[in-house]
Amino acid sequence: MPDHASDDLTPGTEDPPRSGFSRRTLLTSASAASVLLAAGWAGAPKATAAPPAKSVRIAILGTSDLHSNALNWDYYKDAAYADSAKNAIGLARVSTLVNQVRAEVGADRTLLFDAGDTIQGTPLGFYYATVDPVTTSGAIHPMAAQFNAIGYDAVALGNHEFNYGLGYLDNWISQLDAPALAANAVHAGTAVPRFEPFVIKNMHAGRGLPAIRVGVLGLTNPGVVIWDKANVSGRVDVLDVIESAARWVPVMRRRGVDVVVVSVHAGDSGLSSYGSDLPVENASALLAEQVPGIDVILFGHAHNDVPQRIVANSTTGDKVVMSEPGKWGQRVSRFDLDLALTAGRWSIVRASAKTLNSNTVEDDPALVAVVKAQHDAVVAYVNTAVATSTDVLSAAESCWKDTAILDYVNHVQVETVTKAIAGTAEASLPIVSIAAPFNRAATFPAGQVTIKDVAGLYIYDNTLMASVFTGAQIKDYLEYSAKYFATVAPDAPVTPEAWTNASGTPDYNYDQFSGVTYDIDISQDQGARILNLAYDGLPVAADQRFVVAVNNYRQSGGGGFPHIATAPVVYNAQVAIREAIVAFASTAGEIDPADFHVVNWQLVRAGTPVF
Repeated sequence: MPDHASDDLTPGTEDPPRSGFSRRTLLTSASAASVLLAAGWAGAPKATAAPPAKSVRIAILGTSDLHSNALNWDYYKDAAYADSAKNAIGLARVSTLVNQVRAEVGADRTLLFDAGDTIQGTPLGFYYATVDPVTTSGAIHPMAAQFNAIGYDAVALGNHEFNYGLGYLDNWISQLDAPALAANAVHAGTAVPRFEPFVIKNMHAGRGLPAIRVGVLGLTNPGVVIWDKANVSGRVDVLDVIESAARWVPVMRRRGVDVVVVSVHAGDSGLSSYGSDLPVENASALLAEQVPGIDVILFGHAHNDVPQRIVANSTTGDKVVMSEPGKWGQRVSRFDLDLALTAGRWSIVRASAKTLNSNTVEDDPALVAVVKAQHDAVVAYVNTAVATSTDVLSAAESCWKDTAILDYVNHVQVETVTKAIAGTAEASLPIVSIAAPFNRAATFPAGQVTIKDVAGLYIYDNTLMASVFTGAQIKDYLEYSAKYFATVAPDAPVTPEAWTNASGTPDYNYDQFSGVTYDIDISQDQGARILNLAYDGLPVAADQRFVVAVNNYRQSGGGGFPHIATAPVVYNAQVAIREAIVAFASTAGEIDPADFHVVNWQLVRAGTPVF
């Protein structure tokens, strides 16, 4: 049985972090000597050291950012998943890889962990949270059913676990056979974890040998308090990843663990997508560097394939092996640890990491069968027709042109907010709207438009809100959004795709306004690009007030846009924007760009339109 942590420990009651853990050698496919030099070791262990009496190899496997991908299926295309890199996705593929490693190393010497973002991200996750919620039906969530069938040993919580509220999350956790960990998600105003902080697993080392005790600490992302403020405010605080690990790693060491693993939902860049008011968002490498006593870090959140990264702890000099398994089950991180038994204690003498590619195997039929009925229900749902479109509407150019398909999102948001605030003090204000190009591949075909098409356009489970902005705030907001574009000379060739994503800004952080007109002069420096901002043909005054329809992610501060997080909220009915689009289209029966498409913004260079 696993040894679970208690929740009644408070900061200050633990011993200080220990230093001087045994030095470890991390091996890759290169020779041991070359890796020692590359990793910064001064040399091998002293020649006088006694040889280890026994050695055992264990494997630690990890996934992250599965985002409700159970099968190798693209619900938006209604076909098997395919991309240009020939990736495969889904837990059914992961299961095959896990079975292979267990057969190779031994099931009793293999552990499987996850680093979060599991229950949101595809129509499968959305369907069983909102359309036919498992909290009402009593059904087992498909991702819980698959986790149990594979046999996960522990699951860390990601920020998207909080998207559907704490009640839904608690229900999902109750369905898991494995513990769900988040040491830094505490009851608001306290240091008491709301979820289990860590778990210790005893691994069989061989007859007559002591068990190998592996502790795994789970940590979630501080951004939860911004991105899901409505769900956690006053109920859950998320503390600093590094400070929380410094609190709990010594507790685990005192309980006699031989190996400390951290499963953390944080990338390794050391950067944040929000301001400095919260702890660092992508802190996993800082965690390895600053907290002594960690051996292995499985990390996620950034959706990168990082087979192996080695970070030296600044206090002890010990090397920490890290890996990130990409996204959606495309990769599985594999850590191989060789442990030696000396004086009755196990210590790591060699460690390495790599990622396994899911496209090298086929789906595990047993895992397909686990979710087949639920998958089929979602396929039927997303193929339900909601309206007829008079034209093909494509998002392919939405990142540099005002397109009808993105105008449709803004049109629905404005209509929904207009009805909601009728009769209020704000009803007399102009209503404008914000939307971003989430998916360049989104298309409404001419003819029948289905839920699948809407879901492909609006891929996030955001809800609709409305706040009050001044004209000056709209100008600031648009200037911030315009940093998405590179600075382009007036006479440079027209290559708009190459101009986007400047400074690493993703498409979903390029917000466009409807309801006001403006130019974006990309030949100017960032901060001086918005020209001719007007409403109803007249320049927007700095103190002019507007109601702004916006999604909850942005209103909560996601993306770091100015003013919006503190703007007065006048509408928040928790209406999912995707569902609002489906309902609006169903009621209207027809999607005709002539009813809503207005070209109200354009790219210019030195005042001359690009297109």
